[in-house]
Amino acid sequence: MHIVHTIAELRAHLSPFKRPAFVPTMGNLHDGHIALVKQANPLGDVTVSSIFVNRLQFAPNEDFESYPRTLDADAQRLEAAGCNLLFAPREKELYPEPQTYKVHPATDLSDMLEGHFRPGFFIGVSTVVLKLFSCVYAGMPSGVAAFGKKDYQQVLVVRRMVRQFALPIDILAGETQRAEDGLALSSRNAYLNPAERIEAAQLAKALKALGEAARTCNTPDLAALEAQAMQALARRGWKPDYLTVRRRADLLPPQGPLASEPLVILGAAKLGNTRLIDNFEI
Repeated sequence: MHIVHTIAELRAHLSPFKRPAFVPTMGNLHDGHIALVKQANPLGDVTVSSIFVNRLQFAPNEDFESYPRTLDADAQRLEAAGCNLLFAPREKELYPEPQTYKVHPATDLSDMLEGHFRPGFFIGVSTVVLKLFSCVYAGMPSGVAAFGKKDYQQVLVVRRMVRQFALPIDILAGETQRAEDGLALSSRNAYLNPAERIEAAQLAKALKALGEAARTCNTPDLAALEAQAMQALARRGWKPDYLTVRRRADLLPPQGPLASEPLVILGAAKLGNTRLIDNFEI
């Protein structure tokens, strides 16, 4: 596996190929990232991953400075998974000047849920993803990019961006990888102390319980069920932002009978100093 740090080096290594399979990450890789690399491998003629902690998607009070940076270990894992090329740019390479041109996603999707609790988050995500796409796919007739479903809203935002900008990129959404107790794998799980790590599995259980309650009620009061789910987590010491039932297609609240359309249960809550997100399709 080659490791490159500049856009010029990246494009030079990619020049013989026609369809890159790309897995963008912020590093501190876990088995979920590795699963994406393995899924992407057969879908392109070269497999590329990036590691870049993107300042634009962090609010001033968030963990940009403390976000784990483990490049050497990450590179070993990527190579073992079959990645051919790792792009690990320094901040000045991707942002050589202040990034005054930014992608502002449609507010109907990007201002709810994660976008509501993390204002500007999807502007930062969309801007860096589009920039990485322009680095990897310049001059390419087609490509594929893989994102994990744990970041469900992010997948929808990126898919819509690709569609509206007519980018020749297929978006692969990989299933969420979980620990044995059900906790969704996340780089931020490393922030949890031992007691919090045991408790962290309760978020997945709360979401499953909310989904079961919504599915089994003939005429569920979703607002009441969501409030009860949040209260139950809060009683355990969590600080929930949302636990909610939404339509998979656009993350809007369901309007008709729940059995009439595919749904997803999404949640975000803080445990100690660590904010966790998760979701289940039903």
